Amino acid sequence: MVYVALQVLPCRHKDENVFDIMQGVSINIFVKTAKTTKLGKVFHYDVYGKREDKYDFLKNNALPNIKFKKLNYDMENYFFVPKNFSDDDKYKKGFKMDELFNYFNSGLQTKNDIFTIQHNINDIKEIISDLKNISESSLKEKYSLPPDRPSWNISSAKEDVMTNFGQVFKIHFKPFDIRYSYYTGKSSGFLGRPRKELTDNLLQPDNIALATLRQIAGTKQTCVVMLTKTVMTDRAMYSTNGTPYLFPLYLYNDNIQSDLEEQPIRSPNLNREIVDKIAKTISLTFTDEKENINGTFAPIDILDYIYAVLHSPNYRESYKEFLKIDFPRVPYPTHTKTFIELVKLGGELRRIHLLESPSVEQYITQYPEDGSNIVEKPIYKHGNVYINDTQYFANVPEVAWTFYIGGYQPAQKWLKDRKDRALDFEDILHYQKIIVALTETNRIMQEIDTVLVEI
Repeated sequence: MVYVALQVLPCRHKDENVFDIMQGVSINIFVKTAKTTKLGKVFHYDVYGKREDKYDFLKNNALPNIKFKKLNYDMENYFFVPKNFSDDDKYKKGFKMDELFNYFNSGLQTKNDIFTIQHNINDIKEIISDLKNISESSLKEKYSLPPDRPSWNISSAKEDVMTNFGQVFKIHFKPFDIRYSYYTGKSSGFLGRPRKELTDNLLQPDNIALATLRQIAGTKQTCVVMLTKTVMTDRAMYSTNGTPYLFPLYLYNDNIQSDLEEQPIRSPNLNREIVDKIAKTISLTFTDEKENINGTFAPIDILDYIYAVLHSPNYRESYKEFLKIDFPRVPYPTHTKTFIELVKLGGELRRIHLLESPSVEQYITQYPEDGSNIVEKPIYKHGNVYINDTQYFANVPEVAWTFYIGGYQPAQKWLKDRKDRALDFEDILHYQKIIVALTETNRIMQEIDTVLVEI
């Protein structure tokens, strides 16, 4: 077998494809002989640089002349590229996300984002009203709907809205981009895959979910993690390369009667064996709800601890090969003091990323020019983010403009998704909060590494 993989250059020098195609494509030539039942041997060799240099290499070398490196592989993973798993034993001592959380599911799929997800609540209400009151042909014309397809069609959407009770809800569309949709709980209706159990739990008051990926491919990022207080779409982290899995902190039981104050009955969505092991290590008592009692810790503290660890640059670099192929493993805390410090830093990140921290309203940018407020083509120039020829956000740190969360740069993506739209007053404030949040995230990530010295 000959395997040609076009990969991303692991340094800053220019690397060019030998084919006029996107990186990430592989070409395979197989010869079936049926002469052996044993596993094959894998040999590897990289060629980086300019296209002409690669042409010369291919022209002047034959397979027997190339100094291939034989790769070792295990029965769990069969990689065609070298991997550094030298810290395997140490990494596997931590707990996995899908081991700690009893229930999790992938992000919601609407199957028609343009129609089913809207920027503001009035637009989604108008769509629901139209589904109830006007014909399918009129709907298709008014909203320029695409032809019906198996995954989503207007007939099923209309029937769902007219037949089932539903509610408008906030949906986590992209980083720092909360929009509106409509939920009945029915699959293949208004929403394609609404993830009913997940959505039902996250539409409850005061719940939160940690979101991460099972695998990461074709990106420089080694660990992607977000928080949400509502449901997230399947493309909230990447446009194509990864579906987020959501891990709710609490699960709500509709079959158990609420208490006298009519508070929903809920229980931590956590593996008690792992929680007990954490409690024993840090000498604190676990409580199902956060209590202002010394010597205790709660589910939100575990979430904040995890959130801090997964934002550690040192952790991401040390375990990057592991983080690309499965849910993250998080090291058990070893000291009470370290645990508490990381919980504090993770809590800061949580409040900042949910835009709940007072610090995000301590704006570091300005929006000095009057005008149409219409986003044309966002450009970063001399510390300013121009949304059109005359209007801009001033004093935007470059680290905020270039900061990645998953496959997106939120300071850029948020504006690009509003092309040809006029920003209102709340939009302008929201964008300035995003800049503060990204700048503070970079600062806190460095601070986490000063605390998390043992990973």
